[in-house]
Amino acid sequence: MATDTASGRPLMPYPETYQKVLDADLIVRPLVPEDVPDVLDIERQGYSHPWSESVFLDCFKDNYRLWGACHGGKLTAYAVVAYMVDEAHLLNICVHPRARGEGVGRYLLRHVLATAAHEGMAQLLLEVRDSNHAAIALYQNEGFHEIGQRPGYYPSASGREDARVLMLALGQ
Repeated sequence: MATDTASGRPLMPYPETYQKVLDADLIVRPLVPEDVPDVLDIERQGYSHPWSESVFLDCFKDNYRLWGACHGGKLTAYAVVAYMVDEAHLLNICVHPRARGEGVGRYLLRHVLATAAHEGMAQLLLEVRDSNHAAIALYQNEGFHEIGQRPGYYPSASGREDARVLMLALGQ
């Protein structure tokens, strides 16, 4: 796979899709508590076991970063990141079903990574469902590697599902 000469990261297999995102009126901005109803709408459409309103509201703290990707002024994706010492932990990222496959999630993820690096974080960790092949492919394409597993981490329709723990060193 080809890599970017500046960063050494793999190039996207579909750069034309990402270019559409760059050409669109997509902006990433910090979320505010008033965004929670729209976040919940995306969350409920994206996950079988969504976070509650109180969980989202509890994330508006100094050591958290909540980001929203907006297209045409409408929230289309969000990310929740916790900062602990020099480590960022991506707790939640979700793209509205109508915006999937358009590069919005990748764009938002790259914003999260760039901001965390700029704010002095040494690495970013995340958990991803073992069955979420699209997300795993995205993370691996962005340079993440698996550092472990969490058995039974996620609730599922059939009980519990394992999570893969992925990590990316920042600022390297």
